[in-house]
Amino acid sequence: MPDLLIHNARIRTMDAANPTADWILIRDGRIAALGHGTPPAAGERMDAQGRLMLPAFQDPHIHLLSGGTDLATSAMLYDATTEDDLLATLKAHSTAHPDLPVVLGSGWQPGLFGDHNLTATLLDSVLPDRPAVIYDSSFHNACLNSTALQMAGITDDTPDPPNGHILRDSKGRATGMLHEEVIPWAVARLPQLTDAHLRQGLLAGMAHANRHGITGVLDPRVTETEDRIYAAALAAGDLTLRICGAALVTEADTPDSATTRLSALRATRPGPDYHIHSAKFFMDGVFENRTAACLAPYADGPGGNAPCMFGAAETDALFTALDAARFAIHVHVIGDAATRRALDGLSAARAANGSWPAHHQLTHLQLVHPEDAARLPGLATANIQPLWARYDPVIPDIALDMIGAARLEQTYAFRTLLDHGADWCLSSDWPVSTLNPFEIMETALTRQARRADGPKPPFLPEQALTIHEAVLGYTAHAARACWRDGFTGILRAGFSADLILLDRDIFACPADEVSDTTVLLTLFKGRPVWQSPTL
Repeated sequence: MPDLLIHNARIRTMDAANPTADWILIRDGRIAALGHGTPPAAGERMDAQGRLMLPAFQDPHIHLLSGGTDLATSAMLYDATTEDDLLATLKAHSTAHPDLPVVLGSGWQPGLFGDHNLTATLLDSVLPDRPAVIYDSSFHNACLNSTALQMAGITDDTPDPPNGHILRDSKGRATGMLHEEVIPWAVARLPQLTDAHLRQGLLAGMAHANRHGITGVLDPRVTETEDRIYAAALAAGDLTLRICGAALVTEADTPDSATTRLSALRATRPGPDYHIHSAKFFMDGVFENRTAACLAPYADGPGGNAPCMFGAAETDALFTALDAARFAIHVHVIGDAATRRALDGLSAARAANGSWPAHHQLTHLQLVHPEDAARLPGLATANIQPLWARYDPVIPDIALDMIGAARLEQTYAFRTLLDHGADWCLSSDWPVSTLNPFEIMETALTRQARRADGPKPPFLPEQALTIHEAVLGYTAHAARACWRDGFTGILRAGFSADLILLDRDIFACPADEVSDTTVLLTLFKGRPVWQSPTL
C-alpha cells in the first residue's frame, strides 16, 4: 500500500504522552508518524475537513459469532410488546426461511414475556411442525415449542441438570420454558445450523461492528464452535477485526481439566489476530429468571434467592489453578453474592500465586455491596455495560423490584467503582443489547434512554461517567482488557493503524446527542473496513 496521510483532522490519540495531533501518516498498516503543523509528503492524502479522529473502538465483552448468526438466521423479537407481535414476527421469519433446520428467535423482553405467558403451546399455535427456540434478550432464558422439546428429549420427568431449570406448571408438566444451563444441553440435541450459516453470521457480525467503529473484540464465551469458526476465518484471511476469547469453564470442570483444556487451546490460538487468553465463569444467572445470587433475599413479594453456580472451595481451586497457568479470569457477576464469591476467589489466587498483570475481569456488576466495591481495585477490571444503567421507557425493569429500595444505590454504581480506583472498560454484551458504542457512551453520561425514545428521569445520575472516561473505556482500557495494549488502543507511532473518523466531536456536543454520532471511516491495519457513502 502507498503511504496514506490524513490531515486537517482533530485527532484525540488517547495517549497521555501525546494527546492530540492534526495529521497522521500510515505506512504498511501501522502509524508511521503523527503530529501538528506541516505534514510530510505521502503517496495518498485525505483531508479530514476538521473532523474528530479517535483510535478504533474495542468491545471487550461481545458475543460476536452468536450475535452475527442472529442477524443472519434469527427472528428479531426485541421490539415485540404483545404475544401477537411476537408470534407474527416468528411466523413471518419461519415462512421466509424454510431451509433453516430450526426456527430461531432472539430478544424477547423479560418484563413483558416470561414464565407466565411463554409456553410450548403458545409457540405451537404458529409453529406446529418445525422445531423452534426463542431466547430472551439476556439469553439466559429460552422457550421451546413441543417439537423441539420432543427432539431434545425433555419430558415432564426429565431432571434438571446442574445450574439449569426446566419450568413446570402446577401439575408438574414441562411448559417449554428453560432457564440457564439446561438451554445449551437441550439445544445440542436439536438440528444444528451448518458451518456455512455460522460463517455467514460471523461476516455479518464483523461488518456490523466495523460500521460502528469496532476493530477488536473479546468473545466471553468461547466453546468448540466459536473456536472452529474464528480459526477458519483467520486461516481464510476473512477477519476484519481482532478477536480474543474467554474459553468457557463449567461446574463439571476440575482445576486439572480446565487448565489442560484451555492450555491446549491457547497453544493453538496464539494471536495476535485470534487468541485465547481468558477463562470464562458464570458465577450466577440473572434477576429476570431469579438466578442472580444475592447476599440478602430478593425484596419483592416472592422473595427467595439463588446460590452461586460455583461453590467457595471450587471457585478458589479453579481460579488459583488458572491464574497460576497465566490465564485471565473473566467472571459474569450480577448479584452481590456472586461478586463477593469472585473477589474471594481472585484473592485466593493472588495469595497463592502472587500478583501479575492478568487484567482479570468482573463483568456486569449489576449489584455490588459497598465493601466489595472497595476491594475491586488491584484484583479485577470492572467490565461494565452502561446502557443498562437507565430506566427503560417501555420495558419494565423487574430486577429493581427484586433489588429493592434499600439496595438501589448499589445498582450499576459505576462512579463508585471508579472513585475507589478500579480499572474499567466499557462493553456491550451484544446481542443482549445494541453494540453501538455511541448509544452506550451516551447512557454512561446521562443515565437515561435516548432523547428520541422519551427518556424517564436519570437513574442514579451521580453514578455517571465523563466522556473522557467513556472513550478510554472503549479504547486504551479496552485494549488492555484484551491484552492488546502494546500495539492498539491509542494512536502512537508504531501502533496498528486502527482508527475511526466521526461526523461530530463527541467531546464537545451535548451529552444527549452523542448517540446520534455516525462513523464515517473505520481503518483496520490501515485499510478501510467501513466507509460511509457520505464521506
